[in-house]
Amino acid sequence: MAMQAHEIEALIRKKFPDAEIRIDDLAGDGNHYAAFVTAEEFRGLSRVKQHQAVYAALGDQMQGSNGLLHALALTTKVPA
Repeated sequence: MAMQAHEIEALIRKKFPDAEIRIDDLAGDGNHYAAFVTAEEFRGLSRVKQHQAVYAALGDQMQGSNGLLHALALTTKVPA
């Protein structure tokens, strides 16, 4: 069963409660998403570390063939 956009947002928001988060369903199939996350917690972190933090928030939802989330294009940034 595929994940819904609001479920992805809820997982990210648990770790980054004040973040600006937008989730787009890229293919309309519930399996291919783009996530845009702007969070103060990213300040001072490399882009790789920012992405790792978001993937950690998603936990086992991204893990191999057993994960519910098939594909996620991720964009992260620090607030202006």
